Amino acid sequence: MENTKNGELVIAAVFATMNRSSTAVSCVKSLAAQTHPPDHVIVADNVSTDSTFRDLHALRELPFELTVIPMPENAGNAGGVKEAMELAFEKGADAVWILDDDSWPRPDALEAMLKDGFDQDVVSHPIQIDPLTKKFTWPLQVLKNGEWILATTKEELPAGEKAVSRGVWTGALVSRRIRETIGPVMAELFIRGEDEEYPWRMAEAGFSHAVYRDAVLDHPGPTSIIALSCFGKSFFFERGLADWKFYYKTRNMVWLKRKQSGKCKALLTGLAYSLAGLLSEGPSRLPLAWAAAKAGWKGELGRMPKNLV
Repeated sequence: MENTKNGELVIAAVFATMNRSSTAVSCVKSLAAQTHPPDHVIVADNVSTDSTFRDLHALRELPFELTVIPMPENAGNAGGVKEAMELAFEKGADAVWILDDDSWPRPDALEAMLKDGFDQDVVSHPIQIDPLTKKFTWPLQVLKNGEWILATTKEELPAGEKAVSRGVWTGALVSRRIRETIGPVMAELFIRGEDEEYPWRMAEAGFSHAVYRDAVLDHPGPTSIIALSCFGKSFFFERGLADWKFYYKTRNMVWLKRKQSGKCKALLTGLAYSLAGLLSEGPSRLPLAWAAAKAGWKGELGRMPKNLV
């Protein structure tokens, strides 16, 4: 295990955005307010038609180099983050901090993750707090007293400054070593899948996660979640998803579960998402759920077919 002291690290924060100018600008400003700011901030702009591109370029006196990538087409969050990450490493970054445009780190977030040095074999990350509920944006898997639990507040975390966690995407600080070992983000997932697939690849390659109690991202969460039990694991589904988000989430999870665990669990995953859609939206969602599950089963990734839009 190699440790690199934070004074020697080159860190790039990356995120993708589209038609959310004020949100993206707020994220960049929160990075500029860091007590230990990153060296680069790279934003993939997915063909915004509002003032996002212009407003980001108008920002001045930043403590880092800001690069805005004008994507030639909407590549989703997965494609945008992939492009931003790859450019970050080309620019010499030792680690990339993966964010959403609506995840805003508090001023000492990055410093808290780096104060004891940086382990290139561990994916460090902050906790994510929903500003409205004051709870975690999503339940966090942490190891406590030898067992995995789902924590929803800081009080539920194990004692100490950091804890072993898993399955984290937003806020993940990914080293160059990890990227070189597992490869780039899968752009073909488009959205609502890269956040599950990339952490899984990290774990499969033997890299662990660590959450830092004093590092915080303010990140709005879903207003309504359905909790189901599936394969002995907790299954969370967000109510009120737009059809396209529902499609990508269902398709990508069926595809990923088949890759991870085989046909039987992929089928059960499709059924679980169909049930969640039925409970949240009624039977009108079932044809879309079937189309998404079928595409995931066949490995038909990329953009959602136009006839379903």
